[in-house]
Amino acid sequence: MRKAKTLTALAGVAIAALALTGCAPADEETVEPVETSEVEEAPTEEATTEAPGDIIDVAVGAGTFTTLAAALAAADLVTTLQGDGPFTVFAPTDEAFAALPAGLLDALLLPENVGVLQAILTYHVVSGTVLAADVTTGDVPTVEGSNIAVDTSMGVVLNGTANVTATDIIASNGVIHVIDAVILPPGLDVTPLLG
Repeated sequence: MRKAKTLTALAGVAIAALALTGCAPADEETVEPVETSEVEEAPTEEATTEAPGDIIDVAVGAGTFTTLAAALAAADLVTTLQGDGPFTVFAPTDEAFAALPAGLLDALLLPENVGVLQAILTYHVVSGTVLAADVTTGDVPTVEGSNIAVDTSMGVVLNGTANVTATDIIASNGVIHVIDAVILPPGLDVTPLLG
């Protein structure tokens, strides 16, 4: 029954189409239907992929590293991280900086503490480009001069306290890996800054 109704409907459409084309005045051209496979698609504009900016540009553009960007500026390290590199940066988020003991960040940003701030920030930087696939458990030398202890047994954890939460954010002069805590070089005591 359903098949018969479908055939009847198709026949009605075919008769209507014939009637319409048969009624066209002789001086007008009738338009032949074109199969969709014959229709050429309009050329689309190719997406232009811009090269990523340097580590500073990428970090600022991400919007979650405003404190790191301010700290790098205060430590006079912006030009360094805009250099050729390549660098691997373990970048603490704004939330990671906010988790520091009360008053520590403000103290670190003071001009008289620039040396301590530089030590902390360069401790988050490794020479060369180290992608996530290349990270292994062990000690990794930093630009600051001390090692970071990397553990890959359950994700990637630095010094037992900072978890890598995002990886392989590519910049023109290296790569950024996001971490959820600020790490301190071994032996650096920041408690005098809290007084």
